[in-house]
Amino acid sequence: MVNIFFEETEILDLDPEFFVSWLEVLCARESAELGELSLIFCSDDYLLKVNQDYLNHDYYTDIISFDYSEQTISGDLFISIDRVRDNAKKLSVDFAEELNRVVAHGTLHLLGYKDKTEKEQLEMRGKESFALSLIVSRET
Repeated sequence: MVNIFFEETEILDLDPEFFVSWLEVLCARESAELGELSLIFCSDDYLLKVNQDYLNHDYYTDIISFDYSEQTISGDLFISIDRVRDNAKKLSVDFAEELNRVVAHGTLHLLGYKDKTEKEQLEMRGKESFALSLIVSRET
């Protein structure tokens, strides 16, 4: 199940069923099962406060993942719409593509992938690309 929430940001027209079907496939490809996942779309300032209050980090980010996984992949993904929009412009990609990349990134963290080292970052980028390809292959 995927729940979608909005905090201090515009409400986007997003289909929870799209995320369920896509992320179920991604999890299955990683030999895991999707459990309960909350996508909390928010402003930069809202996510900065979460970062400060829960992680003692004083900087902006596009996503923070809170992992509640036990038997299934479950957690909260806090996503800054402001950062996603800025990153999409910087990378010259469509907003929806960048949003999906960030959702994939957070889900991959819940699946156990890290991105602290250069090697981990390269693996994460490859997994993000793979996750995005699952969308394309399902639509064709």
